[in-house]
Amino acid sequence: MTPRGGPGAAAGVTEPMIADLVHAFYAKARLDPELGPIFNRVIGDGWDEHLAKLCDFWSSVLLATGRFKGSPMQAHVRIPDLDRRHFTRWLTLFSETAQEVCPAAAADLFMAKAAMIAESLQLGMATSRGELPELLRTPSS
Repeated sequence: MTPRGGPGAAAGVTEPMIADLVHAFYAKARLDPELGPIFNRVIGDGWDEHLAKLCDFWSSVLLATGRFKGSPMQAHVRIPDLDRRHFTRWLTLFSETAQEVCPAAAADLFMAKAAMIAESLQLGMATSRGELPELLRTPSS
């Protein structure tokens, strides 16, 4: 059973920690040679709104606040050049940032949730594109 306040409460996750992680990560992602061009093209001048939405997202995921209103799958499906290598890079950079910003238990929880979310998004995107996800391919495929 999830403790009151979501799974993040037990790991010491707080709203300020979420904001620090989201802002620190996306400051790096915007400058990253692989991720930056995609984020900057898709988000354009809407960074303040995007960062607020992502803080709401992580607050909902880890603290069960229910603040997030949106459809991450639809948002990601609309980016035609987004692929597995971008998710891999996102997870690597997110992990580095979580370890810098958060205590170990909180960083581990952020990463566990991020990995599950990344896998779900990739599967959903592959399905919407009519592709067999790499995760489900057999060695002979």
